[in-house]
Amino acid sequence: MDGDLNRSALDWADRGKLPFKVADEKQGVDLARLYEHIVIDTPTKPDARELKTLARGCDLLIIPCTPDAIALAATLNMVDALRGYKVNYRILLTIIPPSPNNAGEEARNALSGAGLPIFKGGIRRLAVFQRAALEGVPVNAVKDAYAQIAWRCYAEVGKEVFELGVRE
Repeated sequence: MDGDLNRSALDWADRGKLPFKVADEKQGVDLARLYEHIVIDTPTKPDARELKTLARGCDLLIIPCTPDAIALAATLNMVDALRGYKVNYRILLTIIPPSPNNAGEEARNALSGAGLPIFKGGIRRLAVFQRAALEGVPVNAVKDAYAQIAWRCYAEVGKEVFELGVRE
């Protein structure tokens, strides 16, 4: 469900053919009972009411975070806001720059050092992700040498999500 104001997931879906349904939150209410797994793309900074609803209604809240000071601060603020709710969450580092830039590793160390739950895997910064969005297809369907590397980023995180669901 695309609940983000910029509607980027719907835009991606409208450009091509994704192997799953993308709907806005109004359509999602009607479709929710038809699916076992639902991913909700929320606004960047949900307000307190939205955050309470998310915390109460999800099995796993994935908090994406880029490895920069401003995003890390915003993530820490969100984690503080979640402390009042019983919610299973994990932080996902995204747009991780390639070596020799070590911002991704530094962010991972800072989040882990703060005792926050973080995915072992992360999403690398690769131009093929933008190509996939422009073509309206999953990244593994793009004809690009980096497509399988990009797909592996998500597959590794997906495996972690599955393992979390089995254990918790």
